[in-house]
Amino acid sequence: MAIAVFGHAGDGNLHPTCMTDERDKEEMARVEDALGEIFAAALDLGGTITGEHGVGLKKRTFLPQALGMPTLEAMVKIKNLLDPEGILNPGKIFEGSGVT
Repeated sequence: MAIAVFGHAGDGNLHPTCMTDERDKEEMARVEDALGEIFAAALDLGGTITGEHGVGLKKRTFLPQALGMPTLEAMVKIKNLLDPEGILNPGKIFEGSGVT
């Protein structure tokens, strides 16, 4: 697996991308480990896991670390108030984050 990093030098917004074969289960396990290390390092350095594209499906399990549970719980409450039927992007951002 190779990791390519591109981004925006002006604001420090980096996009690490794992170049991998998604059919290879062992390689994908290494990718998951690498992403976890990358996200943890970003948070440890005072950064964030989000960018101009927001938090994608690969990053959502890191939301509690990035935002803290009180913030995440507030976000879920707002989502539930604005979308009580759960029809807007169902099963996306908060699924897998530990908050329902």
